[in-house]
Amino acid sequence: MKQTDPDFQIVDQLIELALVEDLGHGDVTTDSLISESEHGTASILSKANGIVAGTEIAKRVFLKVDPELRVEIIAKDGTEIKPGNIIARIEGRLSSILKAERLALNFLQRLSGIASETARYVQAVKGLPVSITDTRKTTPCLRQLEKYAVRVGGGKNHRMHLGDGILIKDNHLAILRCKGWSMKEIIAKARQKAPAGIKIEVEVRTPEEAAEVAEAGADIIMLDNMGLEDMHRSVQLIQGRAIIEASGGITLEKVRAIAETGVDMISIGALTHSAKALDISLELN
Repeated sequence: MKQTDPDFQIVDQLIELALVEDLGHGDVTTDSLISESEHGTASILSKANGIVAGTEIAKRVFLKVDPELRVEIIAKDGTEIKPGNIIARIEGRLSSILKAERLALNFLQRLSGIASETARYVQAVKGLPVSITDTRKTTPCLRQLEKYAVRVGGGKNHRMHLGDGILIKDNHLAILRCKGWSMKEIIAKARQKAPAGIKIEVEVRTPEEAAEVAEAGADIIMLDNMGLEDMHRSVQLIQGRAIIEASGGITLEKVRAIAETGVDMISIGALTHSAKALDISLELN
């Protein structure tokens, strides 16, 4: 399994659940009209420009429906595609192809849309020493797949789950400040309780808070919804004492200017929660 591949054990579980949802009561249209003895071929085609992701997942959908289908992937994940490009070919029972079609395309369109959107952000900051990362704003139960698509598009993953790093946000701070804890005490307590190797990140909203958190010893400082001037000032005040993440309100139009402030990473929830599905279709030959 490649380093960028999703966990296929989880993938297969998701496919099983999705097939129960879509095919659990049968396909009355196909079963009424198409004989299982009819064989043919079909092509999955791109109808838009983008980056393809999810081909192996789509293939697994077809083979779950009918292990005797033959699926040939033409455009592997990460391939730049244009309208009319063939992504995959399927051969076998036409009834099986029709039953698997929608679910296979749903996965393929969703993940290709995320990969394509990520690639646009990565391209926008090309040449600058900054990483484009995702967030935990993912579709419930699809995080493995959606974060995989981000990697396919050239981005990096932030926390995969709540156990993947300490991120002290405004609501955590509100509770702890009420107890009278200082920032140094908060970070020291987190470091004392954290598993070995876990990094501590703190969310800040002003350059002054950024300086305080850097002094307190955080590993990563998140600049939350700051303007460009405040970001630049925060970078100066932190003075390389921590990794700096910009987050909140990031758009494709602003992302390069944000990168030019000197931050190390830019996290974008829209990569997964708002990416438009890539237009992909299946056509029988």
